Amino acid sequence: MSALESALIGYALVGCLYWAWILWGTLRLVRGVPALWAESPGEPERWPRLSVIVPACNEGRNLDAAARTLLAQDYPDLELILIDDRSTDDTGEVVDRLAGADPRVRAVHVTELPDGWLGKVHALSRGVELATGEWMLMTDADVHIEPGVLRRAVAFCEARGLDHLAVAPDLRPTSFLLDAMVAAFLRTFCVAMRCWKVSDPRSGAYIGVGAFNLVRRTAYDRTEGFSWLRLEVADDVGLGLMLKRAGARSSLANGRGLVGVRWYHSLADMARGGEKGYASVGHCRLWRMVAIAAALVGMELAPLVALVPLAWPVLPAAGLVLPAAGLAMLTAAVASVVVLHRWTGFPLLPALAFPLAAPIGALLLLRAGWLGMWRGGALWRGTLYPSKALRSGSRLPFP
Repeated sequence: MSALESALIGYALVGCLYWAWILWGTLRLVRGVPALWAESPGEPERWPRLSVIVPACNEGRNLDAAARTLLAQDYPDLELILIDDRSTDDTGEVVDRLAGADPRVRAVHVTELPDGWLGKVHALSRGVELATGEWMLMTDADVHIEPGVLRRAVAFCEARGLDHLAVAPDLRPTSFLLDAMVAAFLRTFCVAMRCWKVSDPRSGAYIGVGAFNLVRRTAYDRTEGFSWLRLEVADDVGLGLMLKRAGARSSLANGRGLVGVRWYHSLADMARGGEKGYASVGHCRLWRMVAIAAALVGMELAPLVALVPLAWPVLPAAGLVLPAAGLAMLTAAVASVVVLHRWTGFPLLPALAFPLAAPIGALLLLRAGWLGMWRGGALWRGTLYPSKALRSGSRLPFP
């Protein structure tokens, strides 16, 4: 057996382990994470006051429609805190118009960003300072919430004694390629974060979702507060970590059909959003971005690479082992995609195109890493955050 054949067989075996892990994690996810629509918790004796905190930076085209889904809720004791975070479009006007039309809405305008803070984290901190609710829902300015969801979510938390509920939203389809990339990311991220273990108080697993983080105020007050996360790019996941560290009882729920958002509108939009990955994924180091991009392509394309000897039989010793490994990986990959599709309702065909999504995703990672190194930090919402500051403020232990 040649050195090349030995290397390819070793690569295929690693690929088999990767795809077995993906399939195992996907099955654990769909069995271990409750579906919010399937829950029927009884109403609490008293509905606690709920403060919904919505930071918005240049979200004029999205905020009005999203906020109206919140104002259409039948929750009996609700306040909505809309925070215009240094917007240069008409976000501030939308905030003021909504506040003038409904007494439940409070308008907040942030005109300056203090040193050493990310804009969104600072806006969330301001919202928490002003909130008067026993529960606080932190959600993004483009998230749509179906009628009755706030009642259902609070009742679910009260019935289970939870302090924190993150709800995974419906991700609305866009284009075939973009949907393929989103599906591949979500599949790997959910397995890597062990989302099914979040509700186990003995587990260190944690999660947070920017679209829907519902937090009990007393639990938040036991944490270090958003000042601890002031330079954490993945602030939503960081909130989950902070609460779990403080002993809060957390859970993740599937919000299919109840909470919806269009994550990105185009591939260019995803590329710009992915620039934050230089800080969150790469820890502000280009070599990490290169290593992660290479691992991503290597593992995601392993099923197809292992099948090459079927069409190009020049490796006799590996001629049977590699195709067998390739078929095993391909079976595990397709099974994980189908299982996740049935659980989330995300389009199936784009999710099956993971071999196409992987190299493009790797290129976006390399682009983010190169731009981050060239700029000396991460550029987000018009503000450049230096690499040294982001590294010192990072709280999440991944990748």
